[in-house]
Amino acid sequence: MPHMAIEYSANLDAKVDMGALCELVSRTILETGLFEPGAVRVRAFRAEAYAIADRLPENGFIDMNFRIGKGRSTDEKKRAGEAIFAAVSEHLASLLTTPHFALSLEIREIDAELSWKKNAIHPRLRGK
Repeated sequence: MPHMAIEYSANLDAKVDMGALCELVSRTILETGLFEPGAVRVRAFRAEAYAIADRLPENGFIDMNFRIGKGRSTDEKKRAGEAIFAAVSEHLASLLTTPHFALSLEIREIDAELSWKKNAIHPRLRGK
């Protein structure tokens, strides 16, 4: 159940292709080898209203919240986080050279007892 939610400030629309960023993050998640393809979800949410730091209009942010199921060691979670953060940092290198951009990533484990889901994609992909 790896779900990546990418929240970003609306002023990045002209600077970042969010579809390409979602593809990069999805590919990177799969390349870790820690997650089944049928479970990976990556989506981006545009924040229309925001106030960042000293509230300059050119300040922008991308915040990534990666929710995963239990069952991976701390080292595996750290390896996944480092891979994702490195790939995104490289992809956004030009923004990171400006004094107006903030990038963050957090990994959260989902409590299986408080999570309900159905996935018809798993059987199709597992049958390959």
